[in-house]
This record gives sequence, C-alpha cells and structure tokens, in this order.
Amino acid sequence: MNGSRIIGTGSALPRRIVTNAELAERVDTSDEWIVERTGIRQRHIAEKDETTATLATAAARAALADAGVDAASIGLIVLATATPDNTFPATATKVQAALGCRGGIAFDVAAVCSGFLYALATADSLLRTGMAQRALVIGAETFSRILDWEDRTTCVLFGDGAGAVVLEAPGADAGGSDAPGILGTRLHADGACHDLLYVDGGPSTTQTVGHVRMRGPEVFRHAVVNLSSVLKEVLEETGISSDEIDWVVPHQANARILDATARKLGISPDKVVVTVDRHANTSAASVPLALDTARRDGRIKPGDLVMLEAMGGGFTWGASLIRM
Repeated sequence: MNGSRIIGTGSALPRRIVTNAELAERVDTSDEWIVERTGIRQRHIAEKDETTATLATAAARAALADAGVDAASIGLIVLATATPDNTFPATATKVQAALGCRGGIAFDVAAVCSGFLYALATADSLLRTGMAQRALVIGAETFSRILDWEDRTTCVLFGDGAGAVVLEAPGADAGGSDAPGILGTRLHADGACHDLLYVDGGPSTTQTVGHVRMRGPEVFRHAVVNLSSVLKEVLEETGISSDEIDWVVPHQANARILDATARKLGISPDKVVVTVDRHANTSAASVPLALDTARRDGRIKPGDLVMLEAMGGGFTWGASLIRM
C-alpha cells in the first residue's frame, strides 16, 4: 500500500530580496565568486515583522488553498525548523492558532536541512495509524537570524522562506506504484559529524542563539556520498529505476552538489529542480519551496514520480519517492 498523498502545496518568501552585489557591499565577496562556487544569485531575507511562524502560516494557507480544503480539516501539523520563534512552545502551535484549527496535534521537528523529509515521514506514519486524516507538513526558516554576517564563507549561502504540503491519509484503494502517494522513504543520521556543520550556541550550553559554523569542503564530500547512497536505497526499496523518475527535488544547498549527485546516479540534470539561484539555502524550507515552485510553473504534474532528497547538519539525510 502507498503512503499518504500530497493534495496541495504552498510557499512563502520574505518581501526583501538581497542580491550578491548587495552582499558584496558589506562582506569581502563578489557576485562572480558566489555564483561560481554555489550557483546562488539572490536570496530573501526576513524583515523584523516576518518570523518563522508568519512565513510558515502563509505557506500553509497557500497549500490549503491549492488543496481546496479548509483549515478545520487539519488534525496534524508537523513543522520542520532550526530557527523556531521561541525555545518553546513549538512554532507549529503558533501556526495552528493562526489557522484556527485548534485541538489537533502540532509539534516541531529539528533535523535542519533534512527537516522537511523527517517531518513528512513522521506525518505519514501518524496518518497511517489513524491519529489524523489530514496533515500540514511545513518547512520554515529564518536562517538569516543565526548567520555571522562577518563570515563570508557562510553568510552568502543562506536565505529565509517556507514551504508546505497538505498530506492526506491513504485510502482503502491506495495500492500500486501508479497510484498517488508516498512510495518509499529512508532517513539517516550520524552525530559523529557534528563539528562539520553546527550552530555554536544553545539554551543548554551557552544560553545564546549562536551562529552557523561550517567546514564546507568536508560537508560537500559527505553530501554527495550520502545523498547518492540514500537515493539508491529508496529506488531498491520501491523497485523503481532512476530512469523512471520524472523529477528530483533536492535540498537547495549548492548547485555543485546538485550536479554531482545527479551525475553519480546517472540522472539527467534536466530532471533536477533547481531554485538555489533565487532562494539560496533555506534549510528545512528548501525542498517544499522547490516542490511548490515546480508544481506551480507546470513542470511537476499529477502522476509524476518525484524524488525528494536532503542532507543537513547533524549529519541528517534522507530521501522520499512520491507519486504526485
């Protein structure tokens, strides 16, 4: 039996766009340097009145409208973020209150850039048990709030935004790879890689928010190996070949990682959805943002086989194959 079905997608971006040229005015970098190494040309940066919760709520409303369902039908909200509005309560509860669908389940998931895939798998599992019939799965970040704007190796890489999907529990007739739904998911983590990508702060250690710290070349090597490996796992689990995949929607970290992973799997670059040039790395928001972008511009259509994949700090990584 297939898993839960995606019946709607939505996204939200902050009003302010920051180009590479604008960044070059405040840090020692250039548009050419950033584009050559990352493929990024611009990113959206949240203003003071824009928070993870407000962006998540806007993306959720767009997804509900796309699905044609009311917020009252949502019994579960799983929100992936590394930048919650508060240490507690969960940002998901703020979204729940804003949407007016109180009384159901709402909580956050922290798996950084892989967070949306972790949230999607968690929501799918809960829907399969009957805990709810319909869920909002959201990835939302205001990563600009944890950047060291003096560190040119990291501050040029990230942006803010949110993406969401409406997930519906599988029906009695949910069977076969041709039916819509989640066909297979694999998730992993390796805490031994903590020092390669982390934030140097936290309420339990420093009582500060801290900033992103990253050893880029080592993260790059792990990303290509881990992502290609987990994609193969999902293909083996589902019995589907890479040639059958219509679209790959990857975490938008770096254009070179996207190219290298596609080559390693023998997937045509034409099948890879790329939004990193416009959005930069939006962490947990990047996969649902890219998914919504490709659905709304007509690339991803009903019936398409879509592979989602991501890797983030922790390390965490995973992939999910979905029939739209």
